[in-house]
Amino acid sequence: MIDWRGAALGAWRGTRGGPTVTYALIAACCLLFVLSPVSGLSPGHGTGDELLAAQGAYFRRWGVVPAELMNGDPRALLTPLTALFVHGSWLHLLGNMLFLYVFGAMAEERMGPVEFCLFYLGTGYLALLGYAVAHADSEQTLVGASGAISAVLGAFLFLFPRSRVTSLFPFLFFLPLRFPAWIVLIFWFTLQWMAARAAGAGPGVAYLAHVVGFSVGFLYAWGRFRGGDRVKAPAAATEGETQP
Repeated sequence: MIDWRGAALGAWRGTRGGPTVTYALIAACCLLFVLSPVSGLSPGHGTGDELLAAQGAYFRRWGVVPAELMNGDPRALLTPLTALFVHGSWLHLLGNMLFLYVFGAMAEERMGPVEFCLFYLGTGYLALLGYAVAHADSEQTLVGASGAISAVLGAFLFLFPRSRVTSLFPFLFFLPLRFPAWIVLIFWFTLQWMAARAAGAGPGVAYLAHVVGFSVGFLYAWGRFRGGDRVKAPAAATEGETQP
């Protein structure tokens, strides 16, 4: 559940033009998805089996195939970057963009636009590479911005640990409750870690990429900002769910 007013205030607080990189990343992901065969909106991709073939080719071309990446295919070396802008469904896209909008705005404000852009792309690459290393023989295609967004969550945990987060927990009957960010994000990370241990390399959510991304993001923020000021007082409310 989103506290939209709090999210908007957090996004614009202290910036003149808003979180431009966050908005640009969201716009790029949405535009590329709409133009892709996955959205089903372009008649040029055909229908039925033709559309399914186009979707498979699209994922294969721009997504990460661990076996190809680990075999040193030069073309595959770029796929951990291109895969950050590819999503498998409308739900996949909207879920990731929601997390990026809410948590990315404040992280970008703290880091600055250039550093945040490099942070997002670099940690996203490492998250997908980490998954590929762990599943080096897998032919399954990996796509999505979840690894990079998980890194944003990790950085957010260090930078804004006491920011109030409105969340829905199934075991609390989905009541909208407000908690400090450190409680929600550590709980989220624990769920991802447990799911990663149980998951294999087959189709489904790449939980290991979430774990790697979150860890790298937190460590980066710790190394980069540990000597500076951190936001310890409650900040504008943001949002948290079970996974990006």
